[in-house]
Amino acid sequence: MHQATAAATLAPPGAAASPPAGSDFAPLLREVRAAGLLRRRTRWYAVQIGLNLLTLVAVAAAVAAVGDTWWVIALAAPAAIVWGRTTFVGHDAGHAQITANRQVSAVLGLTHGNLLTGLSRSWWNDKHNRHHANPNHIDKDPDVAIGALVWTRHQAALRQGFTRWLTRHQARLFFPMLLLEGLNLKVSGLRDLRRQQPRERAVEASLLAVHYLAYTGLLLAVLSPGKALVFALVHHALFGLYLGLAFAPGHKGMEMPDPQRDRWGHLKRQVVTSRNIRGGRLTDWWLGGLNYQIEHHLFPSMPRPHLRLAQPLVRAHCAGLGLPYTETGLIASYTWALRHMHDVGAPLRAGVEPAAADNR
Repeated sequence: MHQATAAATLAPPGAAASPPAGSDFAPLLREVRAAGLLRRRTRWYAVQIGLNLLTLVAVAAAVAAVGDTWWVIALAAPAAIVWGRTTFVGHDAGHAQITANRQVSAVLGLTHGNLLTGLSRSWWNDKHNRHHANPNHIDKDPDVAIGALVWTRHQAALRQGFTRWLTRHQARLFFPMLLLEGLNLKVSGLRDLRRQQPRERAVEASLLAVHYLAYTGLLLAVLSPGKALVFALVHHALFGLYLGLAFAPGHKGMEMPDPQRDRWGHLKRQVVTSRNIRGGRLTDWWLGGLNYQIEHHLFPSMPRPHLRLAQPLVRAHCAGLGLPYTETGLIASYTWALRHMHDVGAPLRAGVEPAAADNR
């Protein structure tokens, strides 16, 4: 039953490469591999990374050129978008989409995460790996764990006080709350430093420190403290909104396996919990390839430009097995997710206590 979720390394490069010989995923894997869609696109990524870094430098130069006026706040929007694009590169590096070399992937992830955007690579990798292994699994996927938002009526039944009020109204508050996601991601990464091994912590913390010092130094070198603070707040608010808009359509409101009953194989587990977003090249660019969420979850190490090419193969394979393949427009995907969040909070709005065992 469909249920009416913010972009990163991720699933280990070989996670989708060794299914059981007789599994329903194995024939699809052979077809995709034979089509060459799992081969790396290093040159393509080199061009994309270069263009993104040039854009990042151009935005920083524009901030310096506009100088200490309130007009500079307008540049927070392109700055947020280029940061979002930067995290997409870190996401792909984490999935070994860019190169099979672990050291190079780590450098790319640390550069595009810790150094350029202030997001902890290690924290994101740990969180995102668990998500990829068990998407929408209420006990195993951190993206549907109890947080500011909840995703089942069982979780809603546990809310008290302010969080209970929040759950009642979470659908209408979803987009405003995304404005805080950029700061939340950074705080989560900083808190995760305690979990990391000493050597890893030293590297991550050093790069995060460089990021914060450089970011703060650039703003204060150009802007008065008041304008610098406003720019930083608007920048991070739009950054969080952009990432939320890119990551939420893929899973929110989709099937959620029953931990006590459902024992799905790799193909079903990834397909029925994911949703693709229709669109052309502009959608691909805006969502960083995450609009092909089904293909990405089935083949996490597949290079981003190959996801579109794999889609017809995956869709046909699912049709042959009678497996639902969900695809919708971008606006419809947000409507779907909001409807699910609204439904989760319905018993609380009606003054009815949700059953603790209700996992819908």
